Amino acid sequence: MSLPIARDPGLQPERTALSWTRTALVVAVNALLALRTGLLHGEAWLIAAGVVLVAAASAVAAVGTVRRRQLEAGVYAPHPLLIMAVAAATVAAAAAGIASVLISEPQR
Repeated sequence: MSLPIARDPGLQPERTALSWTRTALVVAVNALLALRTGLLHGEAWLIAAGVVLVAAASAVAAVGTVRRRQLEAGVYAPHPLLIMAVAAATVAAAAAGIASVLISEPQR
């Protein structure tokens, strides 16, 4: 009869928790860029994208807090839908950030 081997995660849980924080921060920065550009240029769609991204950044930060607690408890695998949702928020943030940079001055 063999005994179960204890898993030594090393620093992986800490790195994973930090990555959730970085992702939330990046989404929040892109949200602020989108909001700023939308307000300066009167682009309603960019303002709406910024508001959605603020909510997404808050959700990613909340999920990061939950994941940090799960990692401390020894739950290492996140739910696949969670990963897809965060990936979608990251892609949306990148698209809004690119759009906010590419918006040109309105013609006068």
